[in-house]
Amino acid sequence: MRCVLLLLPLVFLMLAACSGMEREDDYQTDTARRSRYEYGSAVSEKGGILLFGDRDENRNRAGETGLGVNGFLWRAALDTVSFMPISSADPFGGTIITDWYAPSSTPGERARLNIFILGRALRADGVRVNVFRQTRDAAGNWIDAQTALSTAGAVEDAILTRARQLRIRQAGAAR
Repeated sequence: MRCVLLLLPLVFLMLAACSGMEREDDYQTDTARRSRYEYGSAVSEKGGILLFGDRDENRNRAGETGLGVNGFLWRAALDTVSFMPISSADPFGGTIITDWYAPSSTPGERARLNIFILGRALRADGVRVNVFRQTRDAAGNWIDAQTALSTAGAVEDAILTRARQLRIRQAGAAR
């Protein structure tokens, strides 16, 4: 009996909270409210609960997309290594890992890249590349080999150059 008496005010409170709600048929006639469903949610007109501000406002900043890293650097890194098979790509963590690639000109040698986009800003230190190289021995086994220190820097420079080109192209298209 005590339980019922304790729950009774809670039930009345819940019913009172529902009194301000409109019926479903009211939504059918009101096009402004129906438009909320275009985005997939009635909670927010943009679709879903927005905890960190307006999604469109964040997306419209230069070089930023729905990615966790700078969009120009991400696209430039993918463009730069487009000739290599991609083993893994994580746009939110900013990691691109290629599979081994052996150019037809040097079949006894192969290389693999790990590319890390380090932030949302388009900066010279925003990308880091690790280069791994292997050579084939006389028995046909792949053996790790030294890579010139300038190789990673050259790939980083190529990615940064491509990112600058993409940014300039977008700025020119916006005018």
